[in-house]
Amino acid sequence: MKSTVAPRMILAFAVVVATGGGLAEASRGNDVINGVWATGSQRGRVEVYRCGSSLCGKVIDAASLRANPDRRDVNNPEASLRDRRLKGLVVLQGFEGGPREWKGGPVYDPETGEGAVRGFLTLRDDGKLEVKGCKAAIFCRTKVWTRAR
Repeated sequence: MKSTVAPRMILAFAVVVATGGGLAEASRGNDVINGVWATGSQRGRVEVYRCGSSLCGKVIDAASLRANPDRRDVNNPEASLRDRRLKGLVVLQGFEGGPREWKGGPVYDPETGEGAVRGFLTLRDDGKLEVKGCKAAIFCRTKVWTRAR
């Protein structure tokens, strides 16, 4: 009687290795935009980082924060959120995908107080990051960020 255990074990091992490699590759794809990005307005800086299995971004610097490090989210349309500190405020959440495009949301612009339910990040060929926030399919706004470090 011929045993089929060895071929099954080899097949199972191959699946585990292939899946693990795929997860590692996806992880590297997300990490390509990790780091600090200049937002272009208010000389702002946002740090993109891994948060769980997705990517997030938080405010780490801006001209207004250098003038007043305790600056608050005063432009937020929700009165209950206007007391939040801008430094460390999460403005990008739940982005997944890569290596060149990510989808997620919400996206928040503390400069205007506008939020978007859905967001898109696109790493352009010139190394700049397009950050697009949409309230609905036709109501979108795009900003271009430059890598700061």
